[in-house]
Amino acid sequence: MMKSVGAQSHGNPASGRSWWAGATCAGLLAVGGVLVPALAAADEPRQGGTLNVILDPEPPMLILGLNQQSPTQVVATKIYESLLRYDFDLEPMPSLAREWEISDDGLTYTFHLQEGVTWHDGEPFTSHDVVFTATEFLPETHPRASSNFRQLEDVTAPDDHTVEFHLDEAYPAFILAFEVASFPIMPAHIYEGTDYNDNEMNDHPIGTGPFKYERWSRGDYVHLVANEDYWQEGKPHVDEIYFRLIPDAASRALALETEQVDISSYNNIEPFDVPRLEQLPHLEVVTEGYEIAAPLTWIEINHRVEPMDDPRFRQAMMYALDREFIRDNIFMGLGRIPTGPINSVTIEYSDDVHIYEHDPDRAVELMEEMGLERDGNGNFAQIEMLPLPYGETFIRLSEYIRESLGQVGIDVRLRSTDSAGWAQRVADWEYEITNNFVYQYGHPALGVSRTYICDNIRQGVLFTNTMGYCNERVDELFAEAAVENDEERRAAMYEEVQQILVDELPVLWLLEMEFPTIVNTRVRNHTTSAGGVADTFADLWIDE
Repeated sequence: MMKSVGAQSHGNPASGRSWWAGATCAGLLAVGGVLVPALAAADEPRQGGTLNVILDPEPPMLILGLNQQSPTQVVATKIYESLLRYDFDLEPMPSLAREWEISDDGLTYTFHLQEGVTWHDGEPFTSHDVVFTATEFLPETHPRASSNFRQLEDVTAPDDHTVEFHLDEAYPAFILAFEVASFPIMPAHIYEGTDYNDNEMNDHPIGTGPFKYERWSRGDYVHLVANEDYWQEGKPHVDEIYFRLIPDAASRALALETEQVDISSYNNIEPFDVPRLEQLPHLEVVTEGYEIAAPLTWIEINHRVEPMDDPRFRQAMMYALDREFIRDNIFMGLGRIPTGPINSVTIEYSDDVHIYEHDPDRAVELMEEMGLERDGNGNFAQIEMLPLPYGETFIRLSEYIRESLGQVGIDVRLRSTDSAGWAQRVADWEYEITNNFVYQYGHPALGVSRTYICDNIRQGVLFTNTMGYCNERVDELFAEAAVENDEERRAAMYEEVQQILVDELPVLWLLEMEFPTIVNTRVRNHTTSAGGVADTFADLWIDE
């Protein structure tokens, strides 16, 4: 027997452990109606107009199935779609799936697709595209596919508008795996049988979304236009979107002040500019819309490089850093100090771990215990840092890291690169340390484990276990917890894995980030889901 999606919500995947019990006992029931967002305007949407969006840095590509960097997501989520969207409480909503059922045993997820949907080139969208994406494309290209689909046995298509996902064991978090960044549905007729990374259409993305690719003027803008054949009648409301590439932080803030652009997102605006912009009458600052992300920023460490392969050295680095200073003086209070690998707003978070206070003396003691000796310049070690090229804040963070580690005898040399170069070097393990931030996607089984499990060490794929960290017990705990239905046993597993990771420090967690979306008040319905600015903008409209 299958449990159908109803109009009532039965359990919230973001609210804690009780959701799991309800999901496995009776099947998860999703919100079947349309979300009425907190920021939605009550008056009738106005048709037409041009939306100008800040984009920084320039994305390396726009194919969402091949690249997961934030700038790519901001643009490509208007072009591509997935089976589901999620509201602010992480309850699933229809997208390319109009309704869905989960079997009583939790092993079969059946999605009924929207009908009359076409790709931007006019080809029909069918269940074959979904099967191809799930079984062929994403397993090869996507950093989270191996963990998201770990329990997936097969995917079948009984007809052109029905898809069944069959699991080998119950995996309640699976319903959260279908937002567009995790599961961007790719056109089989373009990619099937090709080298995905070298397909000639990678310069001209084809999706099913409300906006179509028009032009990319490198270094200047990306231009999308309304999809006149979009499957949601009457949408989108705006005629076109220009994503304006503005590399200078001060110029981005000025563009909002002078109304040259309408909206920013993520870390487009430096934290030190936010309080001033918030005071301007034509701008509003919104922090909703990042619930599915739960971003966590860290120092990523290549464990293949000595002495960073020794956890004592990584602990010394952590003790050398003043994370309260980072929060208060670099990110201007926009965030929380993390205790470990799971963001405090994510399911299964525990603070029952060792807390690393700022203690430079302890840092020196640990390096001496390792047998490291100072050189003629007083340094125990010299390492190269590849700063994340995402604006002034991360430059300041890198400079702070260099200064703080230098004070305990770790000589840090900064080596800068652009966004594409950074992504390539990190993906190919050609770095020693770097800044990074990664999204958690609502649940540790979806967005946390992929960073630390051994079989996700995949050279050439960004946002995987690029550090090369491997602990079989960590793998066991993540795998068992993902399918454990007993609340207490599951909580104990996630608590143990957090304790192990905090002791071994595969990365150095610095901040649970809070992103501000700064938007012109004439822009309506800009934030209608947990995807925020990285959503379709199908409902967005511009007031006169």
